[in-house]
Amino acid sequence: MVLTRTYYVYIMTNNSRTLYTGVTNNLERRVYEHKKGSIKGFTKRYNIDQLVYYDLCPDINEAIKREKQIKGWLRQKKIKLIETMNPEWKDLSEGWFDE
Repeated sequence: MVLTRTYYVYIMTNNSRTLYTGVTNNLERRVYEHKKGSIKGFTKRYNIDQLVYYDLCPDINEAIKREKQIKGWLRQKKIKLIETMNPEWKDLSEGWFDE
């Protein structure tokens, strides 16, 4: 039996719409870590805590390739991508965690 994993390429933001693109095999856990500030670095420093876009990839190499592609885009192209899925920039993880 072959187990397949799902990988996620995601974009998170803050109230100032600073963008962060990442990849993970557990979107819920990773978003929780961002929201709680448990990961040192860019997302903690800029309070990146709102999930505004994600996409599924069946293969880690494909997910990493997609993440690098998006990171290489100009901001305006990233915004267009987000708005195809989430035109109102709602936090797609709203209601996932008990507050």
